[in-house]
Amino acid sequence: MTGDILYSFRRCPYAMRARLALAASGFTGELREVKLANKPAAMLEASPKGTVPVLVLADGQVIEESIEIMHHALAISDPDGWLERDDPDLIARNDGPFKHDLDRYKYPERHDSDALAHRESGLRFLRDLDARLETHGQLCGAAMGLADAAIFPFVRQFANNDRSWFDALPLPHLQGWLAGHLASDLFATIMARPKPWAEGDEPLAFPG
Repeated sequence: MTGDILYSFRRCPYAMRARLALAASGFTGELREVKLANKPAAMLEASPKGTVPVLVLADGQVIEESIEIMHHALAISDPDGWLERDDPDLIARNDGPFKHDLDRYKYPERHDSDALAHRESGLRFLRDLDARLETHGQLCGAAMGLADAAIFPFVRQFANNDRSWFDALPLPHLQGWLAGHLASDLFATIMARPKPWAEGDEPLAFPG
């Protein structure tokens, strides 16, 4: 197989959103699952920063930010009109303050943080999402768009840190939105369980 190569890690929310957009666009290429404790030399050569996702195009161009990968894929093909349902400011809140709280809620020992304080701070963003979802069911209208794909993997991670607590919150629109995306065929497609890639392995097609 020759063509575009995506270095990814199944559970990383940044990699998830890149895979969502790639799959929605009709992208076909090679998937290389990365074991973060043993990053492949080929990935580090392409992108020395060493984080996923990394998309190496057939012409040698490297795209190493998840939002840029999403826009690249959808600029080529956007059959469901995802680019029409984008909100850069909302995504910036997710990637900035909310991700800051998420990390310190999920990994308090790593950040020497007050987990419950950051959970409460992150909850303010979730309440805003719930209010926004009440009108149309998705973040930028009635159908899934780029904003939904960019944000819901992070809400998933926040929710999974204490699922009983999250499920008991008075956030019915957000909970329904998250459940719908998690149950979708698209999410199932991008959450296949590949083994970590090693030099010499047979290429693995994405989507599989």
